Amino acid sequence: MAGVGPMTQDWEPVVIRKKAPNSAAKRDEKTVNAARRSGADIESVRKYNAGTNKAASSGTSLNTKRLDDDTENLAHERVPTELKKAIMQARCEKKLTQSQLAQLINEKPQVIQEYESGKAIPNQQILSKLERALGAKLRGKK
Repeated sequence: MAGVGPMTQDWEPVVIRKKAPNSAAKRDEKTVNAARRSGADIESVRKYNAGTNKAASSGTSLNTKRLDDDTENLAHERVPTELKKAIMQARCEKKLTQSQLAQLINEKPQVIQEYESGKAIPNQQILSKLERALGAKLRGKK
């Protein structure tokens, strides 16, 4: 290392600090007790409705009362009995099982089962597929 000035060493101390405590650590029981022992001011504030669900369940509001007073029957339209019987009868005349009929119309067997049990919500596209596959008029049965 010729040509370089005199070598010096840097002996300044390096200080490594931990991160400052976050708000959760400041509320830690250990920290609060240490602050009490040292005589520091400790402020405790209870928030309104903190940790409770009182606002959501406090009595009946206007909307709840309106819902309670509403007597309208809100239910989905289901497959009528005549349509269920017509689908079953036409399927049996063609000697098809529910799964075979479902395969013919490219639907799941569960769809046919729901239509025949009356649990399905009528769909015009599926009814037209069933009419074509079974060769029977079903949509007039609604």
